[in-house]
Amino acid sequence: MGDIRRRGAVILGITALTAPLTFALGAAPAQAASCTSQTGPYQKQVEKFLGLPVDGKQSSSDCKVIQAFQTKHGITPNAGYAGPVTWGVMDLMNKQKAVGSTPNKDGKCPVNKGRIACVNLTLQLSWIQDGGKLVYGPVPVRTGRNGDETRTGLTKIYWRNIDHVSSLYNVPMPYAQFFDGGQAFHSASVSMWNPPGSRGCVNMTKATAQKYWSLLKKGDDVFVYGRKPGT
Repeated sequence: MGDIRRRGAVILGITALTAPLTFALGAAPAQAASCTSQTGPYQKQVEKFLGLPVDGKQSSSDCKVIQAFQTKHGITPNAGYAGPVTWGVMDLMNKQKAVGSTPNKDGKCPVNKGRIACVNLTLQLSWIQDGGKLVYGPVPVRTGRNGDETRTGLTKIYWRNIDHVSSLYNVPMPYAQFFDGGQAFHSASVSMWNPPGSRGCVNMTKATAQKYWSLLKKGDDVFVYGRKPGT
């Protein structure tokens, strides 16, 4: 979400991944659709990810487990089909987990700026570093969808509002820290893997947004790079 401030046209915009990856989210799950008996193109991959018997064939028990995953993360339709969207979310989770505690291994986020919040759009990860030292993270985030992409580049936090409400969509943006026009870090009550993404802001869990609020201040640098899958 976003807010019209300062820059004319506005684009709106896990717990650390060094810990075991979990599938919790704050929003109420969507009502489940009817379970499908159809085998999906990513059946084996999805079965492996979910710890199911890997036989590449849909079963009623497979469907229920896949459907539960889809419902938790707002993947629609949540009919238990092992399709590209569901596997795409799982594949991203695997890649995020593989990063471990070295999110800036490629050196793309500047290490000569002191305290800086980094956002890797490709992996949908964010962290805070101070020079070459990791301060917090990495954590999964939810950035802009196709057509509302989170803008890349080096910016600074210019305004903070702990109880912000979007003037465009009239929805809460708790712990909002604006860094590029209407784009901000803020808490969101959806899964960080909920497709297709935000309106341009960098969504975070409440715990992460609170931590960013305590660690960052007005004037701190923000660097966004990469490209979100599907944008």
